[in-house]
Amino acid sequence: MSAWTVDSGCPASCATDPDPRVPLGELARRYATLTYALTRAVARGDRLAEPSVLRAEARGVLGALGVGVEGIAGVGGAEGAPFSVRAGGVGTLVVANHISWLDVVALLAVEPVSVLAKREVGRWPVVGALARRAGTRFIDRDGSPRGLPGLVTELADSLRGGTSVLVFPQATTWCSASGGRFRRASFQAAVDAGAPVRPVTVEYRQGGGPSTSAAFLGEEDFTSSLRRVAGARGLRVRVTAHAPVRGADRRVLADAARRAVLGGGVTVGKCVA
Repeated sequence: MSAWTVDSGCPASCATDPDPRVPLGELARRYATLTYALTRAVARGDRLAEPSVLRAEARGVLGALGVGVEGIAGVGGAEGAPFSVRAGGVGTLVVANHISWLDVVALLAVEPVSVLAKREVGRWPVVGALARRAGTRFIDRDGSPRGLPGLVTELADSLRGGTSVLVFPQATTWCSASGGRFRRASFQAAVDAGAPVRPVTVEYRQGGGPSTSAAFLGEEDFTSSLRRVAGARGLRVRVTAHAPVRGADRRVLADAARRAVLGGGVTVGKCVA
C-alpha cells in the first residue's frame, strides 16, 4: 500500500439534511453575505496571509453561513493561540480529523496556520481562492510515493523555521471524528524537526446534538454541500485542542494523536473505522 493510499471514506449518503432549516429568505441573505465576505477576502491580496487578517476573514465566512464556533478562546493554550506550542522556536504539527471543507475555515478562525491540502481544494469556489492567498500548500495525491520524501523534508523545514502546519492525516473525509486511519508520513516531519504534535478534534452540532449536515463525502459536489451548510439553522462547530505529544517514532506519534482525537470525538454516522 502506497504512503498516499487512502481509505475510501464515507459515502455521500452519510451526510444528512439539516433539521431545522432556515427560511428561504434567510438562505438568500446568507448567500449574499457569503459572496460579500469572499469578495472582501480576495481583495485583501497578499495581506490575507497575515494571521490577524486571515483569522478575521475566516470568521467572516463562518458568520455569513450562520455557523457558530465553540473553542476560539482559551482552548488548549493562550487565547488566540490554542494550537501552536510556543517553545524552542519550532512550529507545531497540527493534526485534525477531517469531516468537511468547512474544517479548514473553522480551524483558521481559531488560529491561522499553514495548511497542507489536496490540490482539488484550490479549485473549490468558496475556499479555493482563500486557500491560495493564505499560502496553502497543495499536494497531488495520485498514489505515487515519489514526491513523499521531498514533501516530508519541506514540512520539516517549515516546522524548524517556526511555522505551524495543519494536516489532515486521515486524508479523506468521514461523517464523524471516529472514522479513518491516520497516515504516518506527515508525522515523520515532526520527528525530523523535533516539533510537537497538537491533536485537534472537529465536531459539528445542530439542535443540541451531533450533526452530519456539514460532512462533505464521497462523490458529492461542492454546491450541494454548501447548500446544506447554508441552510442549517443553529449549526455549530466544536474545536477541541488536546495536549501536545512528542516522540521520536512516527508510528507512536500517529497512534497517540489518533487516540487523542477519537477521545474527544463522537460517533454520529454510519461509517466507523
